[in-house]
Amino acid sequence: MIIDLRSDTLTKPTESMLAAMWAAEVGDDVFGEDPTVNALEQKLAGMFGMEAGLFCPSGTMTNQIAIRLHTSLQTEVICHKYSHIYLYEGGGIMSNSHASVKLLDGPYGKISPQDILDSINPDDVHAPETTLVSLENTMNKGGGSIYTLEEIKPIKAICEQHGLKLHLDGARFFNAWVETGESLKDWGAMFNTISVCLSKGLGCPVGSVLLGSMTDIKRARKVRKAFGGGMRQAGFLAAAAIYALDNHVDRLKEDHDRARRLGAMLADHPMVSEVFPVMTNIVIARLIGITPAEMLQKLEIQGIKAVKFGKDQIRFVTHLDFDDEMLESFGERIKEI
Repeated sequence: MIIDLRSDTLTKPTESMLAAMWAAEVGDDVFGEDPTVNALEQKLAGMFGMEAGLFCPSGTMTNQIAIRLHTSLQTEVICHKYSHIYLYEGGGIMSNSHASVKLLDGPYGKISPQDILDSINPDDVHAPETTLVSLENTMNKGGGSIYTLEEIKPIKAICEQHGLKLHLDGARFFNAWVETGESLKDWGAMFNTISVCLSKGLGCPVGSVLLGSMTDIKRARKVRKAFGGGMRQAGFLAAAAIYALDNHVDRLKEDHDRARRLGAMLADHPMVSEVFPVMTNIVIARLIGITPAEMLQKLEIQGIKAVKFGKDQIRFVTHLDFDDEMLESFGERIKEI
């Protein structure tokens, strides 16, 4: 039995999800005529109290569309130095939007209101105009760390005071939400745009939805077309997302519980010097006396897959297809390393 913990993107649709997909009513979404895509976009927008949504193939696309909406030539994005939009989206901020980036530091991938305030460029011919702040929830490189609404509110106030847009990369938003239980509509009120990924913890095969105002989403639809993201009978995929929203959100707590137990197992290993606080479904272990490549090779021999996550770190991600039997087996196997 292979235990694959490289990512929560590895999940396969359940039989019930597949049944929902095959039963979907579909049309041509580029013409706006796919009823299941329309239902998904309206469902998520309604959950967050936002005006509209746009279904896209990936979270990278929804993020990059949002950046295009909120920037222009000679403008700048503020984000954490470990943000997915900066590290893992192929240089898209530059290549898609020709915008500059100001990278901030902060514990576990989170940035403070004061650091944001201090980083807003002055009205000076020498500096790009700051137009956008982007946050990530949960924070991948921060070990699945969570922003709360109380942390977001002062950031929102700064953005409003300085005329900045605020975007949320909600790659694992529902992982955060099941831990905090905060109002989705209150979250929707904080941001100009929100990207909600469906192909990670929720277990869908494909897709993310960008949420925003009617005006922004109308523009976003045109940007999506230019990015090559217009899909035709996409309702088969949207049906999986609707099923996941109805059936796979609460069960994310199971992934978090297993991640905490897995983190405790790793913390006792002599080759692990530190395990980041496990808040959701991501476990980051800092190694001692062994390189990530060497540790991954030893894990591979034991039938465990993980990923390098820094010069001395490896990452494990729990998910829909990782159960208690696999967790117990994981504990036994790492004792052999």
